[in-house]
Amino acid sequence: MTAHTTLNPHAALIYIMVVASAADASMSDAELHLIGNLVRSLPAFRGFQPDKIIPVARECAAILQEREGLEAVIGLVKEALPQQLRETAYALALEVVLAEAPVYPEENRVLQLLRTRLEIDRLTAAALEKAAITRHASISD
Repeated sequence: MTAHTTLNPHAALIYIMVVASAADASMSDAELHLIGNLVRSLPAFRGFQPDKIIPVARECAAILQEREGLEAVIGLVKEALPQQLRETAYALALEVVLAEAPVYPEENRVLQLLRTRLEIDRLTAAALEKAAITRHASISD
């Protein structure tokens, strides 16, 4: 797949999760497992065949390796998603970033870039962020 390919909404949402996972320069097993679980369980992925997750993730990773790859991926995602699914994409990115603590500065920068490029308004972003943080809260010993 090249940066000129049009994505379907399912692939676009997976691309966003891959971007979030790769933000800290590594894609952990926990993050990859979470992506698979989200694809298999969320209504946004109804009709998507789970055996396509890995090929779609690899396509995204290949684009990310290209010059200006991150911008290309975000552009493809924005083009493929209506506004309400852009908010879903941002929520999915948060889930992936918060799958492992701590959240690194690179991950925060990628989330900021996604907020801006996907045109997520500040109040919506704050609500999604608070909900994600609340979902990932743990009881300390």
